[in-house]
Amino acid sequence: MSALLPERFADLEPFAATWCLPTEHERYNARLARTMEEMQAFYDAVVPRAEEAMSYLDELPYDSLTDDATNLLHLLYSMIQVSFPVEVWRQPRVPDSGSSSFDCTVEPVP
Repeated sequence: MSALLPERFADLEPFAATWCLPTEHERYNARLARTMEEMQAFYDAVVPRAEEAMSYLDELPYDSLTDDATNLLHLLYSMIQVSFPVEVWRQPRVPDSGSSSFDCTVEPVP
């Protein structure tokens, strides 16, 4: 299997297949499908590398990112998606929200 992320982020590759998701809807559904332990492990691995990943992406042309760079960007979006459950709520769903959900109609591209 070929790498999904740039070589310098190979340590994050174990999370790539699960969290390099192109849409907010997919990232939100992935969050709801994961345990807190899975999200904590992902969060703990990505957060220390986030600044370096953002600096790496800042040096590339945003409108023509390579596939591996786009995957890295999607991985960062997923880190943001799990940050509130990990840092604040301690559960995948928004507390006291019952069965309600939301749909994102506008999201960053790529």
